[in-house]
Amino acid sequence: MALTDAKIRAAKPQEKPYKLADSGNMFLLVHPNGSRYWRLRYRFQGKEKTLALGIYPELSLSDARDKRDSARKQIAEGIDPCEQKRIKKALPDASQSFEAIAGLWHKSNKTWSESHREKTWKSLQTHVFPYIGSRDITSLKTPDLLIPVKAAEAKEIYEVAARLQQRISAIMRYAAQSGIIDYNPATDMAGALATVKRQHRPALPLSRISELLERLDTYRGQIMTRLATQLSLLIFIRSSEFRFARWPEINFEKAMWTIPPERKPIEGVKFSHRGSKMRTEHLVPLSTQALDILRVIHTISGEHELIFTGDHNPWKPMSENTVNNALRLMGYDTKVDVCGHGFRAMACSSLIESGLWSRDAVERQMSHQERNGVRAAYIHKAEFLEERRLMLQWWADFLDANREQTISPFDYAKVNNSMDINRQN
Repeated sequence: MALTDAKIRAAKPQEKPYKLADSGNMFLLVHPNGSRYWRLRYRFQGKEKTLALGIYPELSLSDARDKRDSARKQIAEGIDPCEQKRIKKALPDASQSFEAIAGLWHKSNKTWSESHREKTWKSLQTHVFPYIGSRDITSLKTPDLLIPVKAAEAKEIYEVAARLQQRISAIMRYAAQSGIIDYNPATDMAGALATVKRQHRPALPLSRISELLERLDTYRGQIMTRLATQLSLLIFIRSSEFRFARWPEINFEKAMWTIPPERKPIEGVKFSHRGSKMRTEHLVPLSTQALDILRVIHTISGEHELIFTGDHNPWKPMSENTVNNALRLMGYDTKVDVCGHGFRAMACSSLIESGLWSRDAVERQMSHQERNGVRAAYIHKAEFLEERRLMLQWWADFLDANREQTISPFDYAKVNNSMDINRQN
């Protein structure tokens, strides 16, 4: 039976210490001298332990229960509250804690966008600091650094675990370079994570493009949904780049969509500040077919800033599931057959298979990160813009050709070679 304040006040000292049990394995230990101590009994890694919570009445019943609940949460997350308490007591200098040094590292990164800065710190607060944030950074060893990483891995959030390993390594490298630690134990973290096969987004075989176009043309749902899906297939940009788009980004005269590195956030809409994933301006040439669709969309949402307005609120963007919901209504399993993101794979495969376009131009249009720094600088500077204009128009014409009959990119390239036409002009 749970304790009450009245029951505690009524408890008299006895010749020997005795316990008054509360819920959740918490109890009040009453000593012969009248002092009363809150204790929590728990098991951690097979061992029974007792955590001192505080002294009654300095720590009230409700406050003791709060501390009990916090401790039980730590236990559930694989943290020993007794060990955490011991570490905090042993800390000689809070400025030497892992969290304090992480803060210095975080401030030292001047090139980050504000959104990335906030995201990185929140990740550390959520996944790292509860485990090793209060530890003296000079006392940390490789197994200690792996605790938050392994905790994320145990939850099967593998990408988070990989990022945590990278960030912890970067913080420890900063500490070593700053002379705070003599040896960087993070160097021995390599290979600690299980290799997880990356899940690729489903995409239709190119032989089924005609089928997709037929289903899309006969789609009877919301007109904005159909137009958005058609446009997404034509320009194959990422979901956040697409659905948070604003009309000022579109230049109808130059047939160009300019996706900025960041956008003005929309109140109440998560991630609405996102622009180009590569955090650099991304140019998307618009085919005549894409321009025609945008002009139709403009008659629906042109009076608003957002291009793809929500069904019920034009000041909010369409749902992130809009395109996938449309595909499901068309009869596709978006986890097996095709999803909106799969349009990118289909376009990329077609462009490469055609044999017409340089890989650099395709990569630039896909807005993939070039890992080679020298090549990245060249690709970014060159842009391959004219080739990309021809490429996007070829892709739109290729889709139209597949409305008539199924034709492969390679075979279509034999009868429609935009590069040869351009050279002749």
